[in-house]
Amino acid sequence: MPRQLGELEDAVMTRVWQWNRPVTVREVLEDLQQERSIAYTTVMTVMDNLHQKGWVRREVDGRAYRYTAVSTRAAYSAALMNEAWSKSDNPAAALVAFFGMMSSEQREALQAAVRIVQGDEAAEGGTQAGR
Repeated sequence: MPRQLGELEDAVMTRVWQWNRPVTVREVLEDLQQERSIAYTTVMTVMDNLHQKGWVRREVDGRAYRYTAVSTRAAYSAALMNEAWSKSDNPAAALVAFFGMMSSEQREALQAAVRIVQGDEAAEGGTQAGR
């Protein structure tokens, strides 16, 4: 399980995930500078750290690197939720408490996700039965 991203790591990864294309340190820097004062070397260090931790891959492009996310934000969020849930001594109670914190939109998204998973399981069962 990956550890939770720090504040600046999350700000960088948010851009990499949202843009969904190879990005340079300069592009991320310019976007971050709209919100805060930050140095090029700081962003470069964070992106290098994210590469070392396996969050992004990079390819040389001239004298710079282009960084691409290794995984999606959804997969990252799911891993964090799974890690938190697995640490509970009462997983059912943890889920009930978590569901109680959800907005109606989040509950609808959860119900849609369950339907998708159940549909996948039914399709797999149908495929196995047809063999």
